[in-house]
Amino acid sequence: MAGMSDGSLFDMLDATVKRSPNVVAIDFMGKTCTYRELLDAAESAATGLYALGVRKGDRVGLCLPNTPYSVKLFFAIQRLGAIAVNINPLYVEHEIKQVLGTSGVKVLVVTDLALVAKSAIAAAKASNVERIVVCPFADVLPWMKSVLFRALKSKELLHLAADKRLIRYSELIADKHRAPFVKIEAERDVAVFQFTGGTTGVPKAAMLTHANLLSNLKQIDHHIAATVTGQQVILGVLPLFHVFALMTVMLLGVERGATMVLLPRFDAKTTLDTLLRTKTTLLPAVPTILTALLREKEVNKESFSKIVAVISGGAPLPSALRRQFEEMANCPVIEGYGLSETSPVLTFNPLNAVRDGSCGTAVQGTEIEIRDIDPPHERLPLGQPGEVCVRGPQVMLGYWGVDNSRENPFTEDGFFKTGDVGYLDRDGYLFLVDRLKDIILCGGYNVYPHVIEEALYRHPAVLETIVLGVPDSYRGQAPKAFVTVREGFTVTEKELLDHVSQYVSKIERPREIAFRDSLPKTLIGKLSKKDLIIQENLQTQQSQVAARKAS
Repeated sequence: MAGMSDGSLFDMLDATVKRSPNVVAIDFMGKTCTYRELLDAAESAATGLYALGVRKGDRVGLCLPNTPYSVKLFFAIQRLGAIAVNINPLYVEHEIKQVLGTSGVKVLVVTDLALVAKSAIAAAKASNVERIVVCPFADVLPWMKSVLFRALKSKELLHLAADKRLIRYSELIADKHRAPFVKIEAERDVAVFQFTGGTTGVPKAAMLTHANLLSNLKQIDHHIAATVTGQQVILGVLPLFHVFALMTVMLLGVERGATMVLLPRFDAKTTLDTLLRTKTTLLPAVPTILTALLREKEVNKESFSKIVAVISGGAPLPSALRRQFEEMANCPVIEGYGLSETSPVLTFNPLNAVRDGSCGTAVQGTEIEIRDIDPPHERLPLGQPGEVCVRGPQVMLGYWGVDNSRENPFTEDGFFKTGDVGYLDRDGYLFLVDRLKDIILCGGYNVYPHVIEEALYRHPAVLETIVLGVPDSYRGQAPKAFVTVREGFTVTEKELLDHVSQYVSKIERPREIAFRDSLPKTLIGKLSKKDLIIQENLQTQQSQVAARKAS
């Protein structure tokens, strides 16, 4: 795909500014900035980061909710040839410390909202992070909202103690000089560390190059070009630290010179009001968001009157939900499939040829093969399920700090092993039927059972535990923990849930904890998730039969 990955991500922003300097780039709660202002802000922040010692290849952590800071700092990092490390600000201290340690973050960027910054700052101080940039939330709000926020929410803000590692955003951008430019080799230089469970369920950093991201951007653009035309307004309610929003909100927005409307969190009513206020034309979303919008009592066709397309990802989209939303919004819902390791998009359903149950066909320049799960990973015939293996310009370089000779995520001929099981039909449509890895798709977020299990094992009463994903009417899936208790100990479900909350975020918190006298094991004594799933499915079927008989 020659020509699809020329230049760098910062070059892309610079090109957009030359085309559309006065177009509104960001709308945050009604306060706006143009593309020219965005570029100037990124330049100033890059100069500040350079003064802090950030150089090409250094890692800068972005632990932020959706705000203009997210975009400005991301492009400042790219300006220096450094690497953006996306971090969920809702992670607890233990999780953030793991990310910081694995990636070797040199500078961490946080907001001054105490709820989402305390854990990050504590983790940074306990790690080898050299400097922490604190971004005042009120400074990016419209004037009146800023005044009210400072007056009414002062108790929710960080009150920074004297610490030489802390620097305010206003100090960061004070220097009016410009940092020196660096040469970017798009196919070799890493732009983003995107943390993922990989193929083992243990979170690690996928190394995404400038070429990976630019190629995938153009693949998406090629797919939607006929539908999404003209000046666009993209709603960014999905978190920008997630690769799906990074691509479909920020990078697609900048490449197209669109207005990015950012919301710091999802609320159905606020989102509907924002769709109307901003005349949003493109809505990237996960199925749970689409469900919540349709359930909101104030929803009506006018809410979606300007939308030309919805891009759905992050989790499988039920066919009934797709049809219901398309009828309400009178626009196509474009469902795709991908992973953090693939920047992320691999497939899209063709706009006028959607097949229920399929996640679509490969995007431009992407090869998909179904391989035997076991070595030598031979290619399987159409219709036969096996591991989905992919090759294309959007596929990552590899995992940071992982010994590929021991844990190689690629086949010998260069295909990435996704860890998903599926099959292809004769027309090239991909159907996913299972997952080799145990990731739980929870409202568009990847939840790793291993992380929850490790947290449970930290409690002295827990002898054994297995965490599974179980159906959830709102989030698609939710974690459920099964626990056996050590002899001589007693513990309640609430006590365990409170314990787990110290180590995992709210979305990772188990929906319930079931106590068992024993958990199923394999012949060699390993805990067997497969057998537990069979037991649970059988129990569910028996309960459904009993309910029907009772009625």
